[in-house]
Amino acid sequence: MSLPRPAMILIDLDGTLIDSVPDLAFCVDAMMTELGLPVRGEAAVRNWVGNGVERLVQRALCNDLDGQPDAALFERALPVFMRLYQENTSQRSRLYPGVREGLDLLQTQAYRLGCVTNKAERFTLPLLRDKGILDRFELVVSGDTLEKKKPDPMPLLYAAERFNVAPADSLMVGDSRSDVKAARAAGFRIVCMTYGYNHGADIREEHPDVVLDRLDQLPGLLGTRVA
Repeated sequence: MSLPRPAMILIDLDGTLIDSVPDLAFCVDAMMTELGLPVRGEAAVRNWVGNGVERLVQRALCNDLDGQPDAALFERALPVFMRLYQENTSQRSRLYPGVREGLDLLQTQAYRLGCVTNKAERFTLPLLRDKGILDRFELVVSGDTLEKKKPDPMPLLYAAERFNVAPADSLMVGDSRSDVKAARAAGFRIVCMTYGYNHGADIREEHPDVVLDRLDQLPGLLGTRVA
C-alpha cells in the first residue's frame, strides 16, 4: 500500500519517536514514595501515558486509567512530579529502533517535518535536544503551545497553517487513539506505529490509514503528491 506524498509530516513524540516511559515511571514512583504512597511500576505507567503529565499523575494517584484523585492530593503531587521530571526528562528515555534512520531519510527526501506532542514545552524541547533530533523539525507544537491539545485537531491545524499547506495534503504519524482522532478531525491522513502507548489496545482497532513497525518504513510508503 502507498499514500500520496504529503506536503507536511507531523510526528508525535512519546510512543512514536521516543520511549519516554522509563523516565516517567521513575518519576511516578519517586513521587509516590515522597508522598508516602505505594509505587506503581513501569508496566502500569506504560498503560497510563499519552494524555499529558497531569493526567498521568491523576492515574498514578488512583492506580486507575479512568480515576480522578482527591483534589488536595493532586495539588500536592503535581509539583513533586514536575520537579522530578524536570531533573529526569531524558536520562532513561530512548529513541525507538528506526527513528533516527527514518528522520534522516525523510530529511534527505526534502519532507517538511513538525513534531506535535501533548508534552509541555519545558520537557519537550530538552528531550528532543538531548536525543539529538530537535534540528530535524521546522516546527514543534507542545501540549501548552495552544489552548487545546490532541485529540483536539487544533495543534494539527495550527501546524498546517504555519506551514501554509492544506490539511488534505498533510500526514500525521502517531501511536495512539488520540493521534487518530486528532488527524481525522483535522482532515489529515494518519499513519500509526505498532509499538508505543495506546492504553493496552491494538492501534489497528482505531483504523488508521496504515500501520508500520518502524519509522524508517515510512519513506517507502509515500508516493507522488496528488495534484
